[in-house]
Amino acid sequence: MTVTNDITASEASGSPEVSALPAKGQGVRKVPTSWTPWWVGYLQAAPMALVFLLFFILPLAATFVVSFWNYTEYSIEPAFVTTNYSDVFYGCFSGGSALCTTFATYLSTLKFVAIVWLLTLQIGFTVAYFLCFHVKTLPMQIALFMVCTIPFWTSNVIRMISWIPLLGRYGLVNETLQGLGLIDAPLEWLLYSDFAVALALVHLYTLFMVVPIFNSMMRIDKALIEAAYDAGASSWQTLTNIVIPLVKPGIVIGSIFVVTIVTGDYLTIGIMGGQQIASVGKVIQTQINFLQFPIAAANAIVLLAVVLLTIWGMLRLVDIRKEL
Repeated sequence: MTVTNDITASEASGSPEVSALPAKGQGVRKVPTSWTPWWVGYLQAAPMALVFLLFFILPLAATFVVSFWNYTEYSIEPAFVTTNYSDVFYGCFSGGSALCTTFATYLSTLKFVAIVWLLTLQIGFTVAYFLCFHVKTLPMQIALFMVCTIPFWTSNVIRMISWIPLLGRYGLVNETLQGLGLIDAPLEWLLYSDFAVALALVHLYTLFMVVPIFNSMMRIDKALIEAAYDAGASSWQTLTNIVIPLVKPGIVIGSIFVVTIVTGDYLTIGIMGGQQIASVGKVIQTQINFLQFPIAAANAIVLLAVVLLTIWGMLRLVDIRKEL
């Protein structure tokens, strides 16, 4: 009776302790803990969105629009024609036995993409695996990783041109092999060949495969590896059943980097191939040099579509959101 009278008196006096209690059957009211306006998040994202819009969306949209313009030897006329895309695929669907120029060029480009992707994957995975599982201390891992990045502190062009004195007809490699009596004449295929192009591309872009795989491997709980060995698993079984499945997102991210960059690379193919090897990027560069912007834009849109389809196929295989 006394408790009831106290509560009644408190209600009459407007006590905050009692009035704050939730009514029967109602949930506890959540008190806001932050007074940040709703638009602050949009304001913080605005600078990056503006950069993305100005330097990616608008140039891409302009390229798409220009790809439908008409052009002559002396002028470019704003219009809406599909002639440029017809010229890109000229002779590709005529039913002839020979490949058309576009398909042959894409085949040459994709050949280098496949070779470089396979080699960078093998080298990148090996380097990352060594750093993560054979180097025991974190400072040493960081130090060796920084050593791997030293060649990338210089320009791509400088690193690429540095191969010419080594692989040339009278370069260090040929002179050494001849001095050892292993060859009688210089090896012509060392430079200005498919081999030279593939070698330079692997040298330039291996780090783009090492970094994502290394990042994924560093997230692996070492207790899983120890448990596998304690259960009697061999090194190969541990690699195939634990390490590789856990680093698939890193492999896909590195593959996206390598495939995207190599597909559009024209400078390396031009220099190391001696201007004798066809590539899609080289075709686009030549068309731009001759001021044929509409058909160059059409080629760029087709190349972009091929790259996006390739990336889409990779993302269908592995979910990389856990790495982002």
